[in-house]
Amino acid sequence: MHPAQSFPRNVRYRAAMELVYPPVVALAKTMFRVLDLKIEIEGGEHIPATGGAVLASNHSSYLDFIFCGLGTQPAKRLVRFMAKKQVFDHKVSGPLMRGMRHIPVDRKAGTAAFREAITSLKNGEVVGVFPEATISESFTIKELKTGAARMAQEAGVPLIPMAVWGPHRLWTKGRKKELTKRHVPVLIKIGEAIHLPEGATPEAITATLKERLSGLLDAVQHAYPEKPSSDDDRWWLPAHLGGTAPLPQSATV
Repeated sequence: MHPAQSFPRNVRYRAAMELVYPPVVALAKTMFRVLDLKIEIEGGEHIPATGGAVLASNHSSYLDFIFCGLGTQPAKRLVRFMAKKQVFDHKVSGPLMRGMRHIPVDRKAGTAAFREAITSLKNGEVVGVFPEATISESFTIKELKTGAARMAQEAGVPLIPMAVWGPHRLWTKGRKKELTKRHVPVLIKIGEAIHLPEGATPEAITATLKERLSGLLDAVQHAYPEKPSSDDDRWWLPAHLGGTAPLPQSATV
């Protein structure tokens, strides 16, 4: 049997239509090698090889979506990220985002994005969500929106937590971007899917998600192989680990 014949026709069709995403992934990997980023992925076995899933990550960097997507590469999955509409309106990023079939979110009309995400999930896609909605300047887990839980429930797919730590040293809110900085460690930790009990409210599932994300983030922060090189460099650590990032209650909402 020809290798392509071992996959369902719709899967082969979707793979044939991926004209933009694979080259972007290849380019990103090349840049990681050039910069000698020390990337470690743990828990890749929790990404299902087939079928829909909601991937919910912490959010501390403008680059998080790149590394979240990298975390699914061992499972050979591509992630359709939900991102604000303005990114799709940009003359450079817009065509790329549409070519990779990410999902635009208009915060004034979020229902359309939610329905598009549900359709993608039911079609067997992995949809990436940042339930904090905006970057956490405290580098801890902020209060979460319930959208990730609601999507997983309605589509009947796994809700998978993920923590990424390190990309904020390259580009985050309120700091000058340093995209050419070399040798930066990046830790990606993927957790087991969260059980979705029948009858559980989205709020209860979201509370569990926050607990799991906090645990994953704490684990990668403590496992991180580098420490600030000076007092001025402590900005990238949360306050509870001796850094100078703002406390959660004083961070910009």
